[in-house]
Amino acid sequence: MDELAGEFEAERGHLLAVAQRMLGSRSEAEDAVQETWLRCSGALADPADRARVRDLRGWLTTTCSRLCLDVLRSARVRREAYPGQWLPEPVVTGLPAADGFAPDPAERAVRADQLGTALLVVLERLTPEQRVAFVLHDVFAVPFADVAAVLGTTPEAARQLASRARRAVHGPDAPRHSADLAEQREVLTAFVAAVESGELAQLVRVLAPDAVSIGDAGGHFPAARRPVVGAESAARLLLGLFDQARRRGGLRVRPVLVDGTLGWHAELAWPDGRTMRMVTSFAVHEGRVTGVFNQLNPEKVGELPPLGPDAAWPPRW
Repeated sequence: MDELAGEFEAERGHLLAVAQRMLGSRSEAEDAVQETWLRCSGALADPADRARVRDLRGWLTTTCSRLCLDVLRSARVRREAYPGQWLPEPVVTGLPAADGFAPDPAERAVRADQLGTALLVVLERLTPEQRVAFVLHDVFAVPFADVAAVLGTTPEAARQLASRARRAVHGPDAPRHSADLAEQREVLTAFVAAVESGELAQLVRVLAPDAVSIGDAGGHFPAARRPVVGAESAARLLLGLFDQARRRGGLRVRPVLVDGTLGWHAELAWPDGRTMRMVTSFAVHEGRVTGVFNQLNPEKVGELPPLGPDAAWPPRW
């Protein structure tokens, strides 16, 4: 059992990445991975049973994906009753080392639209079956025969599901994200400067014409109930939000990676005495911001540690 546990731990990061992409919820992803371990320890504890599984990663991925599929099917009902707009729980990590912003051929080889909040937002439009097929095949390169085994269908049907998902992910109304970290830093530095200026025209120039701003407050704080679309509309909203924050005072920000892309973790004193925590992530494409995603639902960011005294506005990556 110790040996099996060691093998499982070696795959935990992979399984968590798969589940996070499918579910858009860190807590639900962790639950799915833990349930995968329980299934694994129950089915493969006997060395003879373990020996019959030649590809443990494949076995674990299939098991975890089936669990995620069940969660997705039940989550659709919960999403319909959600107050306001929905964004995934952000995965917040520290910034890379100073040289980590340099363009890297290996990084460019990875499709940037398979990273970040933008993809997770678009995946919400898919059916559970489409989402599983797309994540497994297009993101993690799982063969369609194995995808079909997860979905209980044929490889051709799995291929069709992934194809429909792909069209939605790359649709004309989907926020595009193709920038590496170096380009993200350059564009977001311009974004912050535009916000600091308070000039509408300057901020509009940083935003793509079809830029979208989405805020998830979960009913705990005021937020637009629908996405704000268009450079000028989004710019007016963002300038208004930052103007309110500055007038209240005490806005503190720490630059971070959010789902692998540049963003920030912010705190602001609310008039009723609460501290509003917010995680902001961005989508960047062809030198402009195409998406701004503000997660301020305490149920999704409440576990983040408080910001230290070094956090301040404006952020500097």
